[in-house]
Amino acid sequence: MTITIKQLSGLLGFLFVAAWIGFNFGDAILCLVGAVVFYLIGGVLEGAVDLGELQARLQRSQAARR
Repeated sequence: MTITIKQLSGLLGFLFVAAWIGFNFGDAILCLVGAVVFYLIGGVLEGAVDLGELQARLQRSQAARR
């Protein structure tokens, strides 16, 4: 059995709202930030996320806004 992106998104949305209700909005946001940080660390360790490419994209995005 494989999990689809829609199912995973639904689960993450549910967990976010549960954290929001159980704690407060600030704590729920902190949980999301922590999850993103550890996801990126895992991606870097696996080689799936290239920090150089990510930095280049961010710089292009900031240059386009100016």
